[in-house]
Amino acid sequence: MVKTTTASALSAMLIVGLCAAVCLLPGGTDAKRHGPLLVEDEGARRNRPAECLFGKTLRELGSTWFADLGPPFGVMYCIKCECVAVHKKRRIVARVQCRNIKNECPKPTCDEPILLPGRCCKSCPGDAHSPDIVQDLPQAQPDEEERSKHFAALLTGRTSSILKRDDIRSTYSTINPQNIVATGRFVFHKKNLYYSFYISDKAPRPRAIQFVDNQGNILEEHPLVIPPEGPFSVYQNATGKICGVWRRVPRDYRRLLRDDMMNAVLLWGGKYQAELAIAGPIGKYPALPQELFSSLLEPAPGTNPEQMNGAGGTAIVSTKSGVTSSIYLTIVLNGIFSPDDIADVPLNIRLEMQNKDQVILEETQRVKKPAHDINIIEVSSPLSVNDLRLLTRGKLTVVVESKRKPEALRIQGIVQTRVACEVFQTLLTSHNPESRTDTTGLSWMYLNKEGSLVYNIQTHNLHMNYNPVITLIDDSAKRKAEIENLGFSSEHVSGVVDRMGPRVLEPLYSGDLAINVANDLNLNLVHGKYVSRPVADARDSTAPVLLKRIANSAAPPHSVGMAWVAVDNECNLHYEVTLAGVPSSYHPVQLFLEELPIEAPNAPISRTPLEDFSGNYLEGFVLAMPSIELAKLETSVIYLELRSKSKDEPILKAKLKSIKVPNHCTGNQYHDNDVQNNSVISTPHNDNNLPTGETKCYHSSRFYDEGDMWNVAEQCTMCSCFHRRVKCEPIKCPPLKCRKEDIVQKKGDCCPTCAVSRYPEDTAVALVSKPRGCHLGDHFHSAGATWHPYLPPNGYDTCIVCTCDAHSLEINCPRTQCPPLNCSDKVAYRPDKKACCKVCPQVIKSKPSGTGAPGEMGDQAGSSVGTLRNPQTILANGGCSYNANVYENGQEFHPVLATHGEQKC
Repeated sequence: MVKTTTASALSAMLIVGLCAAVCLLPGGTDAKRHGPLLVEDEGARRNRPAECLFGKTLRELGSTWFADLGPPFGVMYCIKCECVAVHKKRRIVARVQCRNIKNECPKPTCDEPILLPGRCCKSCPGDAHSPDIVQDLPQAQPDEEERSKHFAALLTGRTSSILKRDDIRSTYSTINPQNIVATGRFVFHKKNLYYSFYISDKAPRPRAIQFVDNQGNILEEHPLVIPPEGPFSVYQNATGKICGVWRRVPRDYRRLLRDDMMNAVLLWGGKYQAELAIAGPIGKYPALPQELFSSLLEPAPGTNPEQMNGAGGTAIVSTKSGVTSSIYLTIVLNGIFSPDDIADVPLNIRLEMQNKDQVILEETQRVKKPAHDINIIEVSSPLSVNDLRLLTRGKLTVVVESKRKPEALRIQGIVQTRVACEVFQTLLTSHNPESRTDTTGLSWMYLNKEGSLVYNIQTHNLHMNYNPVITLIDDSAKRKAEIENLGFSSEHVSGVVDRMGPRVLEPLYSGDLAINVANDLNLNLVHGKYVSRPVADARDSTAPVLLKRIANSAAPPHSVGMAWVAVDNECNLHYEVTLAGVPSSYHPVQLFLEELPIEAPNAPISRTPLEDFSGNYLEGFVLAMPSIELAKLETSVIYLELRSKSKDEPILKAKLKSIKVPNHCTGNQYHDNDVQNNSVISTPHNDNNLPTGETKCYHSSRFYDEGDMWNVAEQCTMCSCFHRRVKCEPIKCPPLKCRKEDIVQKKGDCCPTCAVSRYPEDTAVALVSKPRGCHLGDHFHSAGATWHPYLPPNGYDTCIVCTCDAHSLEINCPRTQCPPLNCSDKVAYRPDKKACCKVCPQVIKSKPSGTGAPGEMGDQAGSSVGTLRNPQTILANGGCSYNANVYENGQEFHPVLATHGEQKC
């Protein structure tokens, strides 16, 4: 799914400027009128696929549209844009070209043409052809798409002739001394081409895959190398397959695919050198929809490597079990014909045990006219149930050899799990829509390279005391036959079914395999039927997450969801969501990513909308997420939340495990000889560096809102949140007005209190009942307690003493009453900044002459008035220093300016 958004602001400004410039120019030649106004930056995208990115909107190759600049400009109907194909060194890349079509408007055929809404050119009734009408791309018919859904390719040295053309042979190295062979399967689904490959065991993982047309033009290229730091694919490691997807294949390329005019190329080696490559045409084969097993055929041991150079093949194997079991083989091969084999060449086909002690099937087929690259033979034969069981367990080998020279011309390969990369998944929920059970879950499974079934099951609210049992059943039969008992030990169950048989494999591939959870109370508690999904992007991640119903939600208790989430090498976020049990009245629904710095109470939540959708399935992506947002997927606490848009309430939620993001997407690249910068991924969580949002503080393992205050009881500290900073100070205890022997220190209290013996604090009744006291905000104060109020951000106001009245349990907070001053208010001062009351300055009586202290100046007349104090004493009692003069507290004076003298006004 592609989300449609407006063009970026930069593109908008560029187009507006160019539009203005063009509109002011006079009409010129056709070349000037038709020249593009806007050309997409060629270096903006590292791996340029065959699609255009205009702003944040993807456009298919060959599509046209009018430039949408968003508000306040809207759609510019005179600016026509097109996604065009450009050839650059054998590569076909897409580029956006926009031009002004105002001068292309045809001359009206009437005297009074009109400008219709959404048009650039004035028109007359009946006018049909105009450049301001966007032609929609013709869509392929659904039945045509369905018929052209499955494709296959054989890649050997003999099928790589397209790489040996004179004009491109210098780009690739087709010398293949190890005779590496590969086979691929391709499934076309909703404009996406999913590809899967088996390659020779002796070959490493390819560097890249290319899709090439018959002229050698590179239509698309995907890197396949997995970086040393990951993300790693559990599925690809377990199956030995190479998986991927070409998303949004353009219409012209889909036609090439349907017409068998496209080739797949696998590349090995360095990026800037001639590299080993094998190629093969992608074609349609009627047996592909029924394929259950595959085989990669390589030259047999003991054959001549030079004579078998470039030889190989692949087998498409399907079976049918029942009263009479049978096997069907379609074999695509080359390289086992001698130079004198011209027509009607016999070949021996055998299906035998790997140790060659038993031949299951042997038949001779004739090839009428051998081809150098692609030859097809088909074989069908009855098969016993025991042989069919050996086939499903990977015990059989397909051998194709020349009847005339069997020892020299032979290819063979083990029959194994079919090439297609796929997982089988289901949600576990109740069949009955009216059911009130809250048990839900999910399950997914796949077949590994040995052919064993790897299963994973996760349940929620499954009560263990009722002996739950999990079984696999064939849902196609009326009796729902039990196939396998998987047992049960916890809410997370995983395991491997080694001894696979056709009774498991056939319903699995046909979509009839189901899982059932039962217990002592209910034989069909929750149930789910497995559905095949191709592995790529999100489904190539380690595991899905279970979307659980949010507590106290009005949604049905059996509502459940499953989500796969991953980040690809192009730094795009991919997600897939499957729902069950969500009523239609809750649709449309909204999918959000929620980010928390850490899991803590009241943590700030950053919510990012992903997509709105209706129905039970969604597959989407976010293009080129910012590196800081991608880094959070690894380091932060991330939730996936599903909300009902119509009811504006959350429905389901799941916590995502840490999502591995490629290093180049987060800017965290380093070499082995460098010191790794862990500033993004390993910063310790503390109060000073933790992201807290715009108006929150982090302290004591939780988040607090702006203006909140709280006490840390074990430290007797009071804290507050102000401007995202935490400020704490010790609790200040007010003085007590009681005798020393009446002062008590209660356990858990930071401040002592006066004992109140006439109230039943220590009686048996008081011990049973709730403690008596007062509530102020979120704080509790026991009866008779006194305290200073804490007023952030200034802290404690020691001029107010609050009391919880021991009789009425009412809170009274009077301010301290200051005594009357015996001096002028102008002279009075506060001894310190937090002093509640002003005081008068002290006046020292004069002493007899000759007895004054050093530094004091006595009155010449020896009067009894106060003495003049020295400057240090004056300043210590609230005096002022101004222009080298010292003045008493409250003293008035005229300022003296150096240029004007004393200013008496």
